[in-house]
Amino acid sequence: MTSIPWRVGVQQRVLPTYRVPFFTALARACAGGLSLFAGQPRPQEAIESACQVEGVTLYPARNLHLLGGPVYLCWQCGLRTWLEVWQPQVLIVEANPRYLSTPTAIGWMKRHGGVVIGWGLGAPGGRAPAWLAWARVAWRRRFLKAFDALIAYSRRGAAEYAALGFDPARIVVAPNAVASRPAGAPPMRPPEYRNGQPTVLFVGRLQARKRVDVLIRACAGLPAVLQPRLLIVGDGPARPDLEALARAVYPHTEFLGARHGEALRPIFEQADLFVLPGTGGLAVQQAMAHALPVIVAVGDGTQEDLVRPTNGWHVPPDDLPALTGVLAEALSDPLRLRRMGAESFRIVDEEINLESMVATFAQAIHLAWAYRHGTGDAPCT
Repeated sequence: MTSIPWRVGVQQRVLPTYRVPFFTALARACAGGLSLFAGQPRPQEAIESACQVEGVTLYPARNLHLLGGPVYLCWQCGLRTWLEVWQPQVLIVEANPRYLSTPTAIGWMKRHGGVVIGWGLGAPGGRAPAWLAWARVAWRRRFLKAFDALIAYSRRGAAEYAALGFDPARIVVAPNAVASRPAGAPPMRPPEYRNGQPTVLFVGRLQARKRVDVLIRACAGLPAVLQPRLLIVGDGPARPDLEALARAVYPHTEFLGARHGEALRPIFEQADLFVLPGTGGLAVQQAMAHALPVIVAVGDGTQEDLVRPTNGWHVPPDDLPALTGVLAEALSDPLRLRRMGAESFRIVDEEINLESMVATFAQAIHLAWAYRHGTGDAPCT
């Protein structure tokens, strides 16, 4: 693993539990130390937040959530105090202009000779009047100009940053990962379905945007010979409604509740196919680490680097006929699913895992330091 000799600070709006393994791994690479500044989510976001990370100095922010929906803004109280206490030489911040305190942090770093890296999904366009779209682009372009380097979650995100005029040579892609490189061999599944029936798996928070309802209805719409055992892992506000829907239209559905860590392993190994019908879903990489082919809804671009024609399918979000059709295609050929599952395992073993994500962050830090200071060497402290 590439060593990072500088003292590093990372700003996050919130610290979700799924990020803990990444920051733990990043801290091991930071010889100068790592501190993380993060606050709490809004209650309606249903984000499970972490309160400690091994090897990381945590500093709590007080998030002021302003407005909501497409005009949501956030101010993080305590950001400047944290910078003065931690004195980072490298600062990594979320590349989101809606976080109004970030320019203050960038200014502080520039005055103290540090470098600043933005980390984000990209800069997708939206539906807006022409004058508003122009203003949004100008706002984003000015915001991004302050960074020494950018880390994009996906190739699509990197292309969006470049389209706004940021130097592509200072953009690196760190595909979103939540799991380490698999330690052992992939699980061995029989060539035919167990008991003659395929098993389809969903893992995630049960909320409306995950569109688990569409998955239940899609399974119900399959020919009887292809109808799978449907395993739903997770909990959340939508669970009662989903259970009622399943009782009414697809009794082959089993709700297993929230499971984490090693408790998920036997469930992944039972499955033949993983499906993410809505937004979000870092469990995709976990499923691939268990040699599962995957079906995902088209989203923010992060799925495109993980899910390819060789290991899965993309479907339009909230499109019941499309999902039903792809499920029928996938479940009709178990041997093909096994081959695609092997490719999923190869991707997370060789390309997209926590180790490669940390290495890419180290690359971005060295790149930013060289751009700002003309050398890859850290100063004496």
